[in-house]
Amino acid sequence: MQTSLLLRSIAAAALVSAALVGAASALEVGQKAPDFELNGVDGKPVKLSDLTAKGPVVVYTFIAAFTPT
Repeated sequence: MQTSLLLRSIAAAALVSAALVGAASALEVGQKAPDFELNGVDGKPVKLSDLTAKGPVVVYTFIAAFTPT
């Protein structure tokens, strides 16, 4: 359960980062996110479509977690 939540968080963070890269790639409210694949914390690939097949994915980001304090 905890690993699944962590993988979903990583995927969500990547989705948010990808959406913020450029205005042309930004999603409108209600649009489906494009499928993408990233390596999880265990090094194994994880696809967004694999996560959404198991249920909804919650986007939760820690903006300050990746910045120096």
